[in-house]
Amino acid sequence: MKFELIAKDSASDARAGEIHTGHGTIETPIFMPVGTAGSVKAVTQEQLEKDIKAQIILGNTYHLYLRPGTTILEKAGGLHHFTGWHHPILTDSGGYQVFSLSGTRKIKEEGVTFQSHIDGSRHLFSPEKVMDIQRTIGADIVMAFDECTPYPCERHYARESMEMTHRWLQRCINRLKETEPLYAHEQVLFPIVQGSTFKDLRKQSAETIAGKECDGNAIGGLSVGEPEEMMYETTGLVCNILPKDKPRYLMGVGTPWNILESISLGIDMFDCVMPTRNGRNGMLFTAKGVINIRNKKWAEDFSPIDKDTPCFASRHYSKAYLRHLFAAKEILALQLASLHNLSFYLNLVKQARIHILQGDFTEWKNKTAKEMKERR
Repeated sequence: MKFELIAKDSASDARAGEIHTGHGTIETPIFMPVGTAGSVKAVTQEQLEKDIKAQIILGNTYHLYLRPGTTILEKAGGLHHFTGWHHPILTDSGGYQVFSLSGTRKIKEEGVTFQSHIDGSRHLFSPEKVMDIQRTIGADIVMAFDECTPYPCERHYARESMEMTHRWLQRCINRLKETEPLYAHEQVLFPIVQGSTFKDLRKQSAETIAGKECDGNAIGGLSVGEPEEMMYETTGLVCNILPKDKPRYLMGVGTPWNILESISLGIDMFDCVMPTRNGRNGMLFTAKGVINIRNKKWAEDFSPIDKDTPCFASRHYSKAYLRHLFAAKEILALQLASLHNLSFYLNLVKQARIHILQGDFTEWKNKTAKEMKERR
């Protein structure tokens, strides 16, 4: 993998770049639609490629390990062939799922023992096993196994968890060195900065991660309930430490305005379930504000869902029609809302890149972020 820095904004740390992988080039900043179990919910691969124009999607080690399982994935030739998506893929290691399974998991130095949410069976995820699973999945970018601490979090727990995450990282690195990719493309590892919201721990973690000289780096443990300003402060601190010649990935973030602010701090890559999850519940993101399409006020609004979003669903169907579909509980409602939100997110980072290249990103960001927060 190779990362090229193309341009930088003069008034902030926003930057435009290119990530070259075995399955194609990714233009940054970029948003990655979440395809947890090998599917971006309610959206086909053709729609992802041709309508939404996604460049990379995300899969999840925990979910893919449980179903369909590594045996089927290996027989299929990896996740790219299994799903028919022949562009870059990143896999989350399952660390966040471990965090969310707090009632049915046990964390030790060896790894994490957890109970399947599907059938109750018990499993062990060690750093080595997680790397082996991600080898079988075949993602272009694989994430190190970490523990995502909750917010709020006591300092002693955050420190112990961070130190264990660092030890697990070294085991992940060692395991990848001992093994080879199963398919005909390179796989690279991104370690994850932890440390909760404690500045000194975040600084220590970022320095440790930077010292591993991996192909890219991620920031985890944010967007878990902490105030937005604390998230931005932590992100800015870490970005000032992580290498400038490597892509930076802020995990699980977030709202469109979160993304713009984080781009200004030096983040290159994002993922979040918000566009599809909120879309399935009738929340639409637009440049002029957030819409609850279920509201009666849209019942006779025959204007396009959002004429400024370059997606067939956004420009072809009316707000009144989409509201009707939700009221009638039609499956098409979930698909159209998901298509619109994903297209909006992808177009947002595309516009951010254009304004970075033009040299007026900060002015554009300040105006755009304010308008997007409005409730319509």
